Amino acid sequence: MSLIYNNIRYGIGVVLLNKQKLVFAGRRLAVNSKMVSWYLKQPWQMPQGGIEPGEEAYDTCLRELREEIGTDNVRYVAETKGWVEYKLPSDLLRSGQHPIIGQRQKWFLLQFLGTNKDINLKTTSHNEFDTWKWMTIGNVIRLSVHFKHKMYLDVFREFKPYIDSLQ
Repeated sequence: MSLIYNNIRYGIGVVLLNKQKLVFAGRRLAVNSKMVSWYLKQPWQMPQGGIEPGEEAYDTCLRELREEIGTDNVRYVAETKGWVEYKLPSDLLRSGQHPIIGQRQKWFLLQFLGTNKDINLKTTSHNEFDTWKWMTIGNVIRLSVHFKHKMYLDVFREFKPYIDSLQ
């Protein structure tokens, strides 16, 4: 059960860079058709996930990488100074006792130390992605769902000095 406060889900996000400074992105499985625009049937996103009660954000980061892409062979580079938030569009809100209205995330910039053969999207019975690729920052933003565009821009803007300095 993820940590939820005031109907906001707390989680992490990962900007995972390869040696060419391309970003890992996975194409989402089983997406609500309301979530995407008419031209984007299956949006792409970077790894992310909910923080469990009592779990530290960086531990969540490594757990989510193992669950979503099958490896945590990474090197820590940086994290966002604060929490980054996005709200779900009103047509995506679910009814219920505690409807989630958005997410507040701590983002991590990590350098991938493995090879493409280390990536395995089928590590659990509830896979998040059906395929993956290394993308430019612009393509990650362009191919993501519209309500994450600003958040992704903010995260990449904050990480730019770190990305530029990577060898």
